[in-house]
Amino acid sequence: MLEQILEILFNVISIGSVLLLAALGLAIVFGLMGVINLAHGELMMLGAYSTYVVQQGFELWAKDALDYYLWVALPVAFIFTALVGVLLEKGVIRFLYGRPLETLLATWGVSLILRQFVRSVDGVLLIGIALFCLLFFGGMWVLRRRVNWESTRDRAIAILLPLSLAITSIASILLGKNEALTNKWFGSRNLDITFPSWLDENLSPENLPNWLAWLGNWMKSVGLEDFSVPRTRLFIIGLTIVCLLGVYLFLNRSNWGLRIRAVTQNRSMSACLGIPTRQVDAFTFALGSGLAGIAGCAVTLIGSVGPNMGGNYIVDAFMVVVVGGVGNLFGSILAALGISTANYLISVETFVPMFEALQTQVAFLKPLWESFVTFFEFFGTSSMAKVLVFALIIAFLQIRPAGIFPQKGRSVEL
Repeated sequence: MLEQILEILFNVISIGSVLLLAALGLAIVFGLMGVINLAHGELMMLGAYSTYVVQQGFELWAKDALDYYLWVALPVAFIFTALVGVLLEKGVIRFLYGRPLETLLATWGVSLILRQFVRSVDGVLLIGIALFCLLFFGGMWVLRRRVNWESTRDRAIAILLPLSLAITSIASILLGKNEALTNKWFGSRNLDITFPSWLDENLSPENLPNWLAWLGNWMKSVGLEDFSVPRTRLFIIGLTIVCLLGVYLFLNRSNWGLRIRAVTQNRSMSACLGIPTRQVDAFTFALGSGLAGIAGCAVTLIGSVGPNMGGNYIVDAFMVVVVGGVGNLFGSILAALGISTANYLISVETFVPMFEALQTQVAFLKPLWESFVTFFEFFGTSSMAKVLVFALIIAFLQIRPAGIFPQKGRSVEL
């Protein structure tokens, strides 16, 4: 009995930690900036692909240190997705603040572009993008220094844009004859990542480290000698705790955190006090995107890397942010645990075995147990269980529309 309770508790916490890690960056972007970023799942996907690239790099050039690739992949995923987030904020989001519907549609378009990008990326595409950016944006940067730039801007764009596209197209056609440059880097298939050897085995009382020998002895004394947990899940739980503490300390103990909170409360007043609001917006978006990259790196330990993997987490991550209360980290923790509990309990592996056990013990109630088993076999599938969880969330939001911890004081300025 104790083993079953511990197993349920561990599964709830591990599922909740994955949800929370996926929602943490979204909580910052949506909670603090009021931006509905539908490309958040694709930023997680980029973090996962960067982890795959780092692992492949270790296999090629540092095979002896392959066990340590994860410690390199985490900062690489954070920095790479943060840079993509800065480009997204400066190129798209900055022009749409205060217009949530347009932001939602624009980020959805970006998410589709990113998915197709990882499917199609090869040497020719990458060189073409780099060449176009060099010609168009480089040309704009040079021409912007002219005295009469404002009067000639439209004419310069009308000439530079088709010229850059034409040169890029010709260069891509010529480079396309080289087979080495036309091989797809990732394609549309899912890719598997090899775990470090120190995450391969489960952790049980038999193989606990020496400093936890007392815990192993106690577990054996209470009959938990067969209880074991996957090390990958423990690593994700630990990573979630570290990220939560880091975000909390950053927002509440640093100057940039103070600036972010000030801009969140009142953008106009913050600008009057000398806070660079545009830099704060870009920095906040980069932070949220970087956390999405770390989440993407973490989920490679529990599944394959593919172009559609971000879509599996985006809806649940939004639910965590909405149920927890906009911009409230503690609320996000409770929401992640609550949703993970509902996800775990409303599943065919949990309810159906329970009713089947009761069915054998209480014979005269067999028809009733059979109807319960039929009901939960239908609603316990992965898709229907998600429908039930969403129904519970909608019912909860009818009672507390602003989430578990609604924001107090002045509302967020959009």
